[in-house]
This record gives sequence, structure tokens and C-alpha cells, in this order.
Amino acid sequence: MSTDNTSNNNQDYTFSEQVGHLLRKAYQRHLAIFQQNVGESQLTAVQFVTLCALRDHGPSSQTELVRATAVDQATIRGIVERLKARDLISLEPDLQDGRKVICSLTASGLTLVQDTVPRAARITEMTLSKLNPAERVAMLYLLRKLIDEPED
Repeated sequence: MSTDNTSNNNQDYTFSEQVGHLLRKAYQRHLAIFQQNVGESQLTAVQFVTLCALRDHGPSSQTELVRATAVDQATIRGIVERLKARDLISLEPDLQDGRKVICSLTASGLTLVQDTVPRAARITEMTLSKLNPAERVAMLYLLRKLIDEPED
């Protein structure tokens, strides 16, 4: 029978206690809360974040949206198509670079973001509801630290 450390370490590894698994489960919980509470807009969480990025950063290319939202290029392309189909964003060619398409919020897109923000704030509250105030601050601090983003 082998007594090397590799086999012992493998037995001690519990996937359900690993950071990636726990983060994924927490995110899945948040997404479920979001979908149940977003209201009649039926925006997905990623669609809402994309609209917020356009509100905050102004007209943006898809590459800029990828950076702002941390959504991959293929996914952002589909999100842009769906938001355009709903007339929440408009697409125009970039005047400096004809290969780029610039996404902008439409008036209805801006209105939808403004109407959804109070719900989104409640959704965040619901996601963090099991944490006390100090744990909430610590959680957000630690998540920012994990992704190397400075605090606000």
C-alpha cells in the first residue's frame, strides 16, 4: 500500500469546501435572487451590468464593455444583440475606426436602468442578508482583494 503524500492529500481534498466551488454557489444564489426580483423588465444580471456600464462609461465598444463588465467577448456579443433587439441600446460605427461598433444607451435603456437600480439595490441586500454589517464590509473588501481591485 502506498503511503506517499499525494494519495493522502487527495483524500483530504473536499471540492465542496474549495473557494471556486463556494464562490460559484454564492454567485448562483445571487443570480437566482436577481431573476426572482428584477421585475417585469426580465433583464438578466449580465444584461443589467452591461446597461450600467454604458450608463457609467458612456458610448463604448464591445472591447470596452468586456473590460468594464468582466464578461467574455463571445457573451458580450450576444448580450449586445439582445439589448439592441429590445431597443435598449443602439449601435453605430466608430467614426475613427470603421471596424469598431459603438454601443450607446437609448432613452428607453436609460429609463430601464434607472427604474431597475432600486430593485438591484434590494437584490444586493437580499444576497447579503445572512451577513451582519461587519461581515458585509469584510466580504466586499475580501472579494475586491481577491480580484485586485482597489476599494472605493
